[in-house]
Amino acid sequence: MASVSTYLNFDGTCEEAFAFYRDVFGGELTAPIMRMGEVPPSPGMPPVPEDEKDRVMHCALDILGGHRIMGSDIMPSMGHVLKPGNNVYLNLAVDDEDQLRDLFARLSAGGDIEMEPTPMFWGDLYASFTDRFGIQWMLDTAMTEGTGLA
Repeated sequence: MASVSTYLNFDGTCEEAFAFYRDVFGGELTAPIMRMGEVPPSPGMPPVPEDEKDRVMHCALDILGGHRIMGSDIMPSMGHVLKPGNNVYLNLAVDDEDQLRDLFARLSAGGDIEMEPTPMFWGDLYASFTDRFGIQWMLDTAMTEGTGLA
C-alpha cells in the first residue's frame, strides 16, 4: 500500500533522537535498527571506518495518524555533511488542545521555540519549534469553544 513518510538525517544522534521520539509518541520501532557496520562490502567502496560502524543506517517509527518517520546518520567518511535547514518541518494535526500542549511541552524541551501554542486567525491552535536535535515541528488543532481569538 502506498504511504507517505518523512526522512530525517542526523550526525551520529539518530538512535538517541528516535528513542526520544518513541518516548514521546509511544510504540516501537517498526524493525530493528540497521547499523552502518552491517552494510556488506561492495566492489569499489571503501570499508566502513570503525568509528562509523555503530551509526544508524536506517530506522523507522510510526507516530500519529499512520505517519512514519524514518532516519539515518550521515557518513562523514563519505563526505556527507549534515546541513540542518528550514526546508523540512513535521506538521502534526492533532486531535485536541490537550494533546497539542502535551506534545509541544515534550518535543520542544531543550529546543528553540518559534511560537508557543497560539490561537490563529484560521481557527486552529498552532505552535512551531525546533527540537533539541534540529528537527522543525508545527503542531495544530481545531480550537474548542472559549479558546479562540477575542
